[in-house]
Amino acid sequence: MYMNRTIAYLRVSTDKQDLKNQRLEILEYARKHNLVINEFLEIEISSRKDTKQRRIDELLGKLNKGDTLIVSELSRLGRSVGQVITIVDTLIKQEVRFIAIKENMTINGKHDIQSKVMITLFGLFAEIERDLISERTKQGLIAARAKGRILGRPQGSLSNSKLTGQDAVIQEELKYGVAKSAIARKLGVSRNTLVNYIHSRQLSVIA
Repeated sequence: MYMNRTIAYLRVSTDKQDLKNQRLEILEYARKHNLVINEFLEIEISSRKDTKQRRIDELLGKLNKGDTLIVSELSRLGRSVGQVITIVDTLIKQEVRFIAIKENMTINGKHDIQSKVMITLFGLFAEIERDLISERTKQGLIAARAKGRILGRPQGSLSNSKLTGQDAVIQEELKYGVAKSAIARKLGVSRNTLVNYIHSRQLSVIA
């Protein structure tokens, strides 16, 4: 007969953070609420990594109906509300109880009104988060323009080419009437590339 378990997920982004603090916080919560932590799943990795690298996929594979997942705070699961929503929604579908200590949040893992309200609120927060990111991006662009910064490649600037640094060679060959196709072969580029380079650098009048 399967005995329901409680798994604690702990994650830090750098070695400057301490997994021990999360463990102590979780153990103290468990003591106060008469919970037994059956397993600690710990990892030191950036939240920018995917769910497999953050061992989230492994975690979800360990959890069964009636189990409990506990974290010190929601940000341990993901770096955005969208990421957290996806994981919490999966937990609800698996009928896994979820506890986030810092947020004082408990989702009982059932398809009831409480769970539906939580997911709806998460969805609203995710939408607000996307809007805020979009607004910050727009404001950043406006501020950059206001300061006179040119975004992207400056107009009229020349990009690097395979022919960069070969100006003197090209001009010398053109001076002696060498065909552009022959020059291109010699320099390992196509004739069109050579012609465009000559035109953009105004090395010669193109016939």
